[in-house]
Amino acid sequence: MTIHEHLTEYAGLPVAGYGPDDDLLAEAVASPSSYAWAVRTSYDEGDFADVFARFREEVDTSQVTALIIGYWGASYDAGSADVGALLAEAAPAFPALRSLFVGDIVMEEAEVSWIEHGDITPVLNAYPDLERLDVRGSQDLVLEPVKHGALRTLRFETGGLPAEIVRAVGASDLPNLTRLDLWLGTQNYGGDATVADLAPVLSGERFPALRRLGLMNSEIQDEVAVAVAGAAVVAQLETLSLGMGVLTDAGAEALLAGQPLTHLKKLDLAHHFLSDAMMERLRTSLEGVEVVLDDQEKPDGDFFFIAVSE
Repeated sequence: MTIHEHLTEYAGLPVAGYGPDDDLLAEAVASPSSYAWAVRTSYDEGDFADVFARFREEVDTSQVTALIIGYWGASYDAGSADVGALLAEAAPAFPALRSLFVGDIVMEEAEVSWIEHGDITPVLNAYPDLERLDVRGSQDLVLEPVKHGALRTLRFETGGLPAEIVRAVGASDLPNLTRLDLWLGTQNYGGDATVADLAPVLSGERFPALRRLGLMNSEIQDEVAVAVAGAAVVAQLETLSLGMGVLTDAGAEALLAGQPLTHLKKLDLAHHFLSDAMMERLRTSLEGVEVVLDDQEKPDGDFFFIAVSE
């Protein structure tokens, strides 16, 4: 799976683009809170910091509730913008911001594994009322453990999520977090987290409000499934997502042999390597649960693959 299209909707709002290739919508300028604003530059156009400054001049950002940061420069360009620092510095101009997506970058601009970040921690510290943070890409991404009372959704879309990021999430104090998605990825692109790194999340103690958990897109998806099968956090969940990775019959067997999952509203295993027989067992055993088994994959010889890597 590759990402070819920019977001057209975010946080329940239509997207209005602001950048060299976007036409500024008069209706969006007239009602900034009615749109999620996507600010981006392009490969051969202006510096992102300049584009972001113009955006703040032309749009009443005090009304913006949802912000998307798109392409900010080539990964090999040492002079590309420090997006985290820009956002943190601009916090006083965005008092109403509640949802933030950093990295709405499609394949034609950069592969997921090439998206260069910096320290995202200052963003969370600068926006204490932020309720949702989505981050795509993880190259050079830094996150320190944080305390944040408003955050309800935290998502990382990566082809390889470093263990230190997983550990930082697990060490954070997020009492109102209801959704957590970690695309764990492959070691080939920095995804070196182990099941042990997930222990604080799986304990259920760190995030008492958690209802939707995604531990996805992993080359060790079977190991993750084994750990989840006995994890205390599962009892409090409504939705569990273990798809996009290398889930085989062994991992599914562990799920069926573990704690009951019949309380779930949804079990999402899309993109998997399950046999037809195991798929039927899951449907039968979890009657009443929405079990998503789309995208049944076959290995390429002995090669199993995750949905998003490079």
